[in-house]
Amino acid sequence: MLNSFDILETIKMIEQEHLDIRTITLGISLRDCCDRDVSAASRRVYDKITGKAEKLVETADTIAREYGIPIINKRVSVTPVSLLADSCDCEDITPLALALERAATAVGIDFIGGYSALVHKGLTSGDLKLINSIPGALSQTCRVCSSVNVATTRAGINMDAVAMLGDTILKAAYLTRDSDSVACAKFVVFANATEDNPFMAGAFHGVGEGECVINVGVSGPGVVHNAVKRAGDCDLAELAEIIKKCAFKITRMGQLVAGEASKRLNVPFGIVDLSLAPTPAVGDSVADILQEMGLESVGAHGTTAALALLNDAVKKGGIMAAAHVGGLSGAFIPVSEDAGMIAAASNQYISFDKLEAMTSVCSVGLDMIAIPGDTPSEIISAIIADEISIGVVNNKTTAVRIIPAYGKKVGDRVNYGGLLGSAPVMAVNTRSPLKFISRKGRIPAPMHSQKN
Repeated sequence: MLNSFDILETIKMIEQEHLDIRTITLGISLRDCCDRDVSAASRRVYDKITGKAEKLVETADTIAREYGIPIINKRVSVTPVSLLADSCDCEDITPLALALERAATAVGIDFIGGYSALVHKGLTSGDLKLINSIPGALSQTCRVCSSVNVATTRAGINMDAVAMLGDTILKAAYLTRDSDSVACAKFVVFANATEDNPFMAGAFHGVGEGECVINVGVSGPGVVHNAVKRAGDCDLAELAEIIKKCAFKITRMGQLVAGEASKRLNVPFGIVDLSLAPTPAVGDSVADILQEMGLESVGAHGTTAALALLNDAVKKGGIMAAAHVGGLSGAFIPVSEDAGMIAAASNQYISFDKLEAMTSVCSVGLDMIAIPGDTPSEIISAIIADEISIGVVNNKTTAVRIIPAYGKKVGDRVNYGGLLGSAPVMAVNTRSPLKFISRKGRIPAPMHSQKN
């Protein structure tokens, strides 16, 4: 039972420490929308989404007003579109992406995810159609987000797909060259992608999900930062306990909103994703938490250890507060979307290699990192391969959302505004991995994947 102290503390978290529900995401199955005619499939997609999600924004806004809890984003995720593409006779499936865009606009949501393919063990004709269409689809839409899962711990890494995606990302960057290659900010490559992730750009409604489901993503870096600050010079075990208690309170709010949305929309509750998702706003930064722990700057030696402590404590604290925890759950370290990370990258306190090391213990991976626009496709593919290997070997989700900013060099900036933020263009190792990437094939699954 809540007491007056708990209520007042939550109000303070909302008003002063940037506590919010980062997203409420409605997952919708499109498996009944397949058709040989892409125009007919597109009409079915539009009708299904607008029918199922017509009250999502209204309901979220009503809950926010009644409970005084900010709900920042309202989103939809759909069945991986490559499954629909398998049935289409035509090669160009861009009309499906345009149907997603029209539906997202009609229901008033921020983003729609699921222009996706799962190719960790091989590629179907639909997968190839989808991957080939990604640059055009993302350059012609504003709300559509795309992802490709290229690996799992059980299957290994599909290096044919990894090699293809270096070119895909460069094409997307070129087609949106007049807006800092923003299409790449809406595309992510995964290992061990989760089917219930409510966060963009990687959200999709997995094939193991039901007809519809409500997933909620909470956030609260500012709350955790202030809790660490108040803790003073305690030891690290005590600090972990403080973060756990804080994460419990944050997640409890997410459970409340998820339950209310589920009841009012008459849609099953799926999961609460208890991630610490930062924004460019000052005071809402994961990097600031790490620095409050005692680092002069994020990127200093000790950063990976501090992030590991934070991520573990968030998971342990949050998992007891929700009926079902899922998605990514932990701490995100996107460069352009975190004020502290932006500052560290701008001052060259953090390098690309250090960011990669940090992904071994964070919840996502190399996220929203701008690199020179003239980076060759094989280097982009090799960056993907490195990061995906971390996920496969460690049996965790990892991802790459990287932006080769067309026409820009190291030290220049990309600027998107809003939640996507801004970032300096970072240097990458320019020694060539071409021969390695050109081998293609499939990297076998690690030995510890054999658990039967």
